[in-house]
Amino acid sequence: MKKRTQAKWNEDLIMNQSYTGRRFHIPEKFDIPTSSLPDEWQRKTKAELPEVSELQVVRHVVRLSQMNHGVDVGEYPLGSCTMKYNPKVNERIAKFSGFSNMHPNAPESAMQGTIEVIYRLQEAIKLITGLPGVTVQPAAGAQGEYVGLLIARNYFAKKGEMNRMKIMVPDSAHGTNPASAAMAGFKVVEIPSNHDGFVDMDALKAALDDSIAVFMITNPNTLGLFEPNILEISKLVHEAGALMYLDGANYNGIVGMLKPGDMGFDIMHLNMHKTFSGPHGGGGPGCGPVAVAQKLEPFLPYPLATYTEDSDYYHFDFERPDSIGRVHTYFGNFGIILRTLAFLYRNGGPGIRDMCKSAVLNANYLMYKFQSIKGFSVPFAKGVPRKHEFVASPLNLMRETGVNAGDIAKAILDYGIHSPTVYFPLIVKEALMIEPTEAETKFSLDRISEAFQEISDLAYSDPEIVKHAPYLTGRSRLDEFNLAKNPILSERQKQNQ
Repeated sequence: MKKRTQAKWNEDLIMNQSYTGRRFHIPEKFDIPTSSLPDEWQRKTKAELPEVSELQVVRHVVRLSQMNHGVDVGEYPLGSCTMKYNPKVNERIAKFSGFSNMHPNAPESAMQGTIEVIYRLQEAIKLITGLPGVTVQPAAGAQGEYVGLLIARNYFAKKGEMNRMKIMVPDSAHGTNPASAAMAGFKVVEIPSNHDGFVDMDALKAALDDSIAVFMITNPNTLGLFEPNILEISKLVHEAGALMYLDGANYNGIVGMLKPGDMGFDIMHLNMHKTFSGPHGGGGPGCGPVAVAQKLEPFLPYPLATYTEDSDYYHFDFERPDSIGRVHTYFGNFGIILRTLAFLYRNGGPGIRDMCKSAVLNANYLMYKFQSIKGFSVPFAKGVPRKHEFVASPLNLMRETGVNAGDIAKAILDYGIHSPTVYFPLIVKEALMIEPTEAETKFSLDRISEAFQEISDLAYSDPEIVKHAPYLTGRSRLDEFNLAKNPILSERQKQNQ
């Protein structure tokens, strides 16, 4: 099949393109008042900034973008990251001047539309999740996790149950789960998976006692499997006096089909850049709303957007004495909140359900294709359909050819396809976690499977070619070992070597 040659610009640093006296466009007059800083805050030396023209900057950025990969360029089956297409209509809506020019310090009476957007998203998430308390303030899913666990900690502190300082997580959990737990002051108890990749119920029962605060699970899990014992798990955890937490990273596999509240969850965070098509680029800004059960609603961060029907007025509620406090300046990343609401309203309930069904169908179709590729297998729960993603293992291929999952992930780049998530979850040897999302067509799915088939064939006929891939990308394979041992973190450090 055809491969894709990525642009290879020998692009210099923008600083090295600088020329003294060259200028970008500078307006003749500023339309904002000037202000003098105290002497101790003023620079003593001139900032080292590049002196370049507008055309230089445009060419520099465009050339860099041509050496990059994104959803708008090619397939992006990065498991558990849900790299779905970002509809351009959402970007246009986010640029509406009435929103983009709104100052966050404007009085409530002047920002009724902005508060209404936040309120409407809170209400939409309540409806989708079946959980009656929602904040959209957290800046990303990881911060949402942290916020959810702070809520749990404050909840038990108010009850006087300071002994509950442990959080249980399955061994298939996302790495952020134990990290967030530690940041929130908890200790982590790992629960093993059984032979099918589900929670080991005997281990769960043995670990439950009055020191457990939260059971934290991703459902569907990182194998793409829906936990069949989730209602029994919820019952056991609640009987032990603990809370149920859903990591919403894999929510695309069940959204619109069932509500986390109906599964017994007390807390969950969502990822707007995953489930509801917010942009991933640049690591942010993001939005990681947290939804909670009624008993935890008083602990949500303030302020919450509220609505008074009698006066038809939207306002922010700061009077929340049990709140954990602010977790973001002002009211969160409003641009992502607006994009999310636009996405939800454009699709509606039926559209969200169809989105989920398509994501599940695409993942299972691709998994079926992978099972016929020599050297690949799909471990755990044989014959059980997956949800939004699946994990393939080229363990047999590695044993027979020496080509490992990392080699395959690099080789796939030459086809203009981003690599899957590699070596995760840790319970699968040589893991390749693959998530095509609902955005891909059957043509794209076939193209992905054919590319992996071709790599497998090449691994068995001439493995050294695969071990040195990629060849057609802007940068070829790096010396990962030496870079890890002796990282070059700046141009100045490179020049001094």
